[in-house]
Amino acid sequence: MKKNSLDDRFGPLKNPLIIALDVDSDQQALKLANNLSEFAGGYKLGPRLLHRYGPTLSEKIAKIAPVFVDCKFFDIPSTMEAAVQACFDSGASLVTVHALAGIEALTRLAELENKLNQERSFRILCVTILTSWNEQSFPANFKVLPVDQHVQNLVDLVQASGLSGVVCSPEELDLFLGKNLYLVTPGIRLEKNSKNDQKRTKTPFEAMKAGASALVVGRPIIEAADPWKAAMEISLSMVGE
Repeated sequence: MKKNSLDDRFGPLKNPLIIALDVDSDQQALKLANNLSEFAGGYKLGPRLLHRYGPTLSEKIAKIAPVFVDCKFFDIPSTMEAAVQACFDSGASLVTVHALAGIEALTRLAELENKLNQERSFRILCVTILTSWNEQSFPANFKVLPVDQHVQNLVDLVQASGLSGVVCSPEELDLFLGKNLYLVTPGIRLEKNSKNDQKRTKTPFEAMKAGASALVVGRPIIEAADPWKAAMEISLSMVGE
């Protein structure tokens, strides 16, 4: 079995662009995955597809590019461990969990991540504060501290557990420079794109310049009149072209 380093530049991805396949049909997802493979470093699958088609779809997409399962597991430690293992077994290379699950769950997941990396490159990504939230839309129990302080506290918890993968908005990237974290950033939009329900956004170039390891882009690509052209524009924008 081959061990892969967690220090690889793009982690388990081919390049930093993760395209979110947030569609309702497995055939549509597979068509997009095949058509956009020139640009995709990996593909994100969430509950919208996985609850319909299960691990079989993950296995099929993983043959095209690395799969990022984004179901944000948040449960007791043993249940989270079992869920992450199941995702790995179906071909996933990245999986999200909630940092809010606490130090015991995250520490056990760090041990599982190390074990799974003996087989192939794999990362557990800890979600901090959703990019659809801002201080006005926070649940009441979150309103004592500003958004960036909540994110900082959760990332400190992640690092204490032994994990290093974090999902955060592009607005928080500058908080984590020099911390040796693998930072996956949603909320990515070109200037011409609608923000949709994202509250904290940046352009691909701004996010990469600020230290993102990988970017998640969904609707600006898959809802475009020409997804291939939109994916190309995002890819070029990442390097400022």
